[in-house]
Amino acid sequence: MQLLRFFVISVILTLSLAAPARAITLLRDPDIEYALRELASPILRAAGLNPNRVDIMVIDDPNLNAFVVDADSIFIHSGLILRMKTPAMLQSVIAHEAAHIANGHLMRRPINARNARTAAGLGTALAVAAGAIAGSGEFAAGAAAGLQGAAMRSFFSHTRAEENAADQSGMRFMRGAGIDLNGSVEVMEIFRGQEALSANRQDAYARTHPLSRDRYRTIRQLAGTQTAAPAPDPLANYWFSRAKGKLSAFQRSPKWTLTRAGESGFQDIKLMRQAVAYHRQADLRRALAAIDGAVALRPKDPYLHELRGQILMESRQIKPAVAAYARATNLASGNALILGSYGRALLADGQLAKAQQFLEKSRARDGRDPRIMRDLAVTYAKQGNNGMASVLTAERYAMVGRLKDAKIHAKRATDLLPRGSAAWQRAQDVLSAAQAAEKRR
Repeated sequence: MQLLRFFVISVILTLSLAAPARAITLLRDPDIEYALRELASPILRAAGLNPNRVDIMVIDDPNLNAFVVDADSIFIHSGLILRMKTPAMLQSVIAHEAAHIANGHLMRRPINARNARTAAGLGTALAVAAGAIAGSGEFAAGAAAGLQGAAMRSFFSHTRAEENAADQSGMRFMRGAGIDLNGSVEVMEIFRGQEALSANRQDAYARTHPLSRDRYRTIRQLAGTQTAAPAPDPLANYWFSRAKGKLSAFQRSPKWTLTRAGESGFQDIKLMRQAVAYHRQADLRRALAAIDGAVALRPKDPYLHELRGQILMESRQIKPAVAAYARATNLASGNALILGSYGRALLADGQLAKAQQFLEKSRARDGRDPRIMRDLAVTYAKQGNNGMASVLTAERYAMVGRLKDAKIHAKRATDLLPRGSAAWQRAQDVLSAAQAAEKRR
């Protein structure tokens, strides 16, 4: 049985001191990322940040944590999302991380100068995160970022002053967005008592966000100033239920999902979750019946059509998958992940020129998905353009931290591409990153 998969980025840290490899894996799903953006947008606007610029991305990790690596990205562990019971709880986490950005708490971090929107930049940032959050792997992660000693140890750990400021700013943003401040109290209650535990027993969130009784008391006091809780936001409840429902359908067993599919009260979410569960059980007939039911309720929802395409694609129904992805693309022509899915289906169908067109559009909008780079490399290679195939392969390896392999393919690309061209320069950028990493070792 083939499991339904997210778009994934695995950032592998190979430690040089005989320690096991560590990894951070991003779960790239257009539906979930859109839902998180809907939940985050009012908070980001209240913080003076551009909702179209700050991405909310999910890390595949059952531990509870959230963090920022630059001013453009907030990362949330899947385990934390699944633990939240209300939209306000999840929004309070987003508000707190947005406050770290708005308050300039990243300026002291050397990595902030790197751009995590690029392939190599994201690979470096998440490599550092893997070492810092895990509390080990410090040597390799520090080498990847050019950090040493105290700089590495303080990279992800906010000071108590920063945490207090982020608490107050985050709750101010929530108030401005009309969100119940008790969400912050409920999140803090999950982490109460963490400061009394040894570091290796604390949640990752407690290691990177110092907790204290004073912080909890302050948050309760701030929440108490809200004279009346805002009325529940139906849209926030819907998108929270959809993000959490889809994530749990992928990560829990199909049996678990089918017994709880309708708990949100939204019929389309129920059918979507059933479609995921049936597909994971390799029951294509029931999976299609469920997703078609959801599409009938929301015929212009691109993310339901995208899921239908994914079910068909992974069931080796290529031409129907192409049609489903085409519909999703027509409805969300600017979504990079949907464009990439369509390109992948076209590649599988042998439509190389058209596949290249949509995969390039996807890469131009979001260059942080190594699957796009892999598919593009295959597309160019099949059309005899080995230079472009090599530079894309080099960038893919750079993204996942395999700089030695990236260097090999970047050298090959520079020999094949016209000197001075944009693609040749991209290969040079990878070579520079690989050579800088070698010097730091």
